[in-house]
Amino acid sequence: MNPFTIGIEEEYQIIDVESRDLVSHVSKILEGGGPILGENLRHEMHESMIEMKTGICDNIKSARVELTQLRKHLIHTAHAQGLRVSGGGTHPFSHWASNTINQGERYMKILDDMGDVARENLIFGLHVHITIPSREEGIRIQNSLRHFLPYIYALSTNSPFWIGRYTGFKSYRQEVFAKFPRTGIPSYFSSLAEFDKYVNFLIEVGAIDNATKIWWDMRLHPFYPTLEFRICDMPLRIEETICIAAIIQCLVAKITFLNQHHQELKSYRKLLLNENKWRASKSGIEAELIDFEKKRTLPFTDLLAQLLEFINETAIELDCKEEIEYAWEIIKNGTGADRQLRIYNETGDLKKVVDYMISETEYGII
Repeated sequence: MNPFTIGIEEEYQIIDVESRDLVSHVSKILEGGGPILGENLRHEMHESMIEMKTGICDNIKSARVELTQLRKHLIHTAHAQGLRVSGGGTHPFSHWASNTINQGERYMKILDDMGDVARENLIFGLHVHITIPSREEGIRIQNSLRHFLPYIYALSTNSPFWIGRYTGFKSYRQEVFAKFPRTGIPSYFSSLAEFDKYVNFLIEVGAIDNATKIWWDMRLHPFYPTLEFRICDMPLRIEETICIAAIIQCLVAKITFLNQHHQELKSYRKLLLNENKWRASKSGIEAELIDFEKKRTLPFTDLLAQLLEFINETAIELDCKEEIEYAWEIIKNGTGADRQLRIYNETGDLKKVVDYMISETEYGII
């Protein structure tokens, strides 16, 4: 079995057919999809969201097959209930105050801790898990891979609207999530012991009950032998999800190889990395990102070319060359945010934007 196995989690919007607004009908999706989708579906804090997850996939091609079948079943389930599901990091016009909160104990505790910060967190993401050789190696990979998080993020940007307004961002989702504690790009940790000391301290003082309350853009998962990547907006087309997951898998495998051959990449301070994350959030693939080594800015497309070259041999070994090259289709067609804005500029109608998001989520599936 490939040591860098993949798990993908997608958070979908549940949409009313008539109003095109979010609707708190997660129970209908769970009940309707249960016989086929079973444990692949679960609710989240807001009842207008449904999370769908794959099992452990040996490679990106098997992940694509499973994700396609799951998405097809989810879409048909929604249709049968008179609903629709959609990708997108935010809904273009739904207001968070109108969406029902799940009454589960975990979510009530978060709500009690954070109040309207939690209620307002009506955002939808893509999470990718990649198996790692060990927790010790996971920290070393995390340290090096932080540099590439804004690159991955730029490709996923898909939340330009928030409660009926164009925000001026290609990804406003991250700006909403930043109100939570313990978010953003993780800091550098010199060892697993230092990381565990940090987590245990937070637990000891009562700040968290376990490490799942650490919501970084990438984290060493507390229960699974994986690195979990949480920075991405939820894409629209399934090809976008698969492309991003393949790039992440290749980066983990490549950095593991370099670390094991004593060729660790240079680590940059979180303060610097945040500069590129901000640029990616604001402008997506149109951003100019900072090349820290050469102390200059470059168009994202130049840095993407460097990234794909960096992981090229790994992609060949993992048989996902075609999947990572789809990044150039994203550049050609625009990210989900670019395409949402294109529809809005043509129609001036956010409901038409939602229609487009639904159709793109269903593209190639039904």
